[in-house]
Amino acid sequence: MESMQEKPDQGIYVFYNRACNRIKVLGWHGNGFVLLYKRLEKGKFFIRTVGNKINIDVKQLNWLIAGLDWQLLSTWEEPKFSTFF
Repeated sequence: MESMQEKPDQGIYVFYNRACNRIKVLGWHGNGFVLLYKRLEKGKFFIRTVGNKINIDVKQLNWLIAGLDWQLLSTWEEPKFSTFF
C-alpha cells in the first residue's frame, strides 16, 4: 500500500491490462479489501489517463465497469423536463 501513496479507505483503485479488456477495482470496505474483476468478451474499456490518478464519481465508475466511454458520457448534460416542452 505504500506505493499507492494514499490510504486504502480514501478511494478505490482501478488497474487494467495492456489490452484494456480486463480491469480490477480494489477498494476498502470496513475491515478488509474488496476486489472486483471484470473481463469484456468484446471491445475494450475506455481508460484514458493523464498521469496516474483520476477522480470519478459513482455514475462514472458504473459506466466504466459497463464498458462505456465514461469520459464522453460525463460531458453530456442531464436532460431536463424543460428541454422537451
